[in-house]
Parts: sequence; structure tokens; C-alpha cells
Amino acid sequence: MVKLCNTVLLLLTATSTTSAFSAPGPAFTRNTALRGISDDDIESAIAREAEYKPGMANTDFARRFADLKGVPVKTVGEAFADFTRILSVPVNALYKNMMTDIVGTTHLVTVNARFQRDGIWSLGMISALDLLLKNYPEGVEGADRIKSSLFECVGLVEADLRADAKAVSEWAEGKTRADVAKAMTGEGDSPIAAVANVAMKDEFWMYSRFFGIGLVSLMEQVGSATNADDVYPVMEEWMSTSMGKSHYTACSDSDTYFKIKAKLDLMETMMKEIEIREKKRMAQRLEEKAEVALAAAERESKFQEEGVNEAAEKAAAKDDSTTT
Repeated sequence: MVKLCNTVLLLLTATSTTSAFSAPGPAFTRNTALRGISDDDIESAIAREAEYKPGMANTDFARRFADLKGVPVKTVGEAFADFTRILSVPVNALYKNMMTDIVGTTHLVTVNARFQRDGIWSLGMISALDLLLKNYPEGVEGADRIKSSLFECVGLVEADLRADAKAVSEWAEGKTRADVAKAMTGEGDSPIAAVANVAMKDEFWMYSRFFGIGLVSLMEQVGSATNADDVYPVMEEWMSTSMGKSHYTACSDSDTYFKIKAKLDLMETMMKEIEIREKKRMAQRLEEKAEVALAAAERESKFQEEGVNEAAEKAAAKDDSTTT
């Protein structure tokens, strides 16, 4: 049974890695040479590039984050090394590639100067990890240990992250789609309104996939979305109409989230079916063993009975010969 279960896990988990939760690739690349050719004055464009100094550009973005110039940032490899050291036990082989992806992409998000952790993002991260590690072979304890190690290696305080996620989730209890849409405009004093206000006031606010997954979790909680098709109009209303941010990437992320969720649900169903079949086979084997044991006991009883009868017959025959 263990071998068969591992085979199913390998086949389905391999297709359910965290590409859905990985940092998206750039939508475009900036080519300095091509930009210079399109300028009226190529020489001035080349001069600007030659005179460039980190943090000294004459832009709002550069001025805002100039104080971060030269700040050391650990590499993805160093982040994974920290994760391995903190965890101190091997990750199950079926989940190793998945956790490598999550550690790397989460690290790249959190070290971005534009990143700001909030309750919706925190809810999305916890929801994603709960989904992906729901059937972790080492059980809840092993899954929780992986989560804690991940939070620590990327510089997140688990207690704060869970508290913010809980605040958002508790506020959403009993709310409707319209209530959340209203909060996403920044109206009111809810934790969602606070997140929306920060995002709307920040021209450099950064979207990342855990934020989109957090919104999907809210949709599921208020009963607005049960599949990817339901998400699109709600995501457009909440992000674009209410918050004034693009919803296209979030819709794409939610689509992939539901695909992975469907695969994991299928895996769980298959595992339960395998378990039921194995229990039936085990019960059948036990029944067969019991029948064999019962037959052996009956043969033994019959053999003993025949022995007793034979002894009695011999004794009777001896008595008859003695009398004669």
C-alpha cells in the first residue's frame, strides 16, 4: 500500500508544484541600445547610461528607495541554506522541489524594496501552504515545522503573519461580496480597508501572488467564488473598480491556484480510494486466514475424537477377549 500511495503522490504532486505561487517573469525587457536608437539624440542617451549611479537617478522611485543603496541582500541559495539549517530534518522527497521553489520565490518577493506585508498577503501565504502541505506524509507536525522554517528563513515573524491573516479572516466572517468591495475602496476601519488605503496611496505598490491568493481565500469565505470562472468578475470588482489596481495578473494566478487545488483534491480522493481498497483486501485476507485456522481446528478436533473412539474400541475388544 505504501509503495502504491507513494506512486500516486509522485505522479500528482509532480504536476502540482508551486509554479502557481512562483514569482512571474518580467512582461518585457528593457534594452538600452534599442531605447537609444529610438531617441532623437543617441549620444545623449549613451551619456546618460554612462553617468548612471545607483540610487542617484532623478526619478521619484530612485529618491524614495535611495537609502537602500548598497544594502546587502542574501542570495536565493543562502535563503535555502538557512531554510535547511532551521528545519534540520530532510524534506520528504516528493515535496523537496516544491519547497525549493517556494523558498526561492518567497525570498525574492520579500527582499524587494517595494514589498509590504499585509493581512491579505499573509492570508494568501498561509492558505497556499495549508493547501500544498495538507497531505504531507509526516503529518501536521512535519508540515507546521516546514512552514515555520520557511517564515523564519525569509525574515517573516510567524506570529505577526498569522495574527494579520486571522484579523482579515475573522472580519470577513458573515460578510458579503459587496461588503468586501466596499472595504477595498478604503472605506471604514476594517483590516482590509487599511490594506487598500496603503495600496491606493502608493504608486509603487507591488502585487505578488500571495496577495491574489488571499483575495481568492476571501472570495471562498464569503461564498463568491468556488471555481476559476467565478473569480474573474469578483477580482475585477475588488482590485480594479474598488482599489484602482490591475486585476489581470491576479486573475491568472487564481486560475492556476484552482488548477493546482483540483489536482490536489484528485490526489486526496485517489488516496482515500486506495486506502479503502487496501482495507477491504486486508479484511478479506484476515477472513481467509480465520477460515483456514477454523478448518485446521475442526480437523484437529475430529482427529482427537477419532483417536478417543479408536482407543475406546481397543479397550472394549481387550475386555471381550479377557472375558472369553
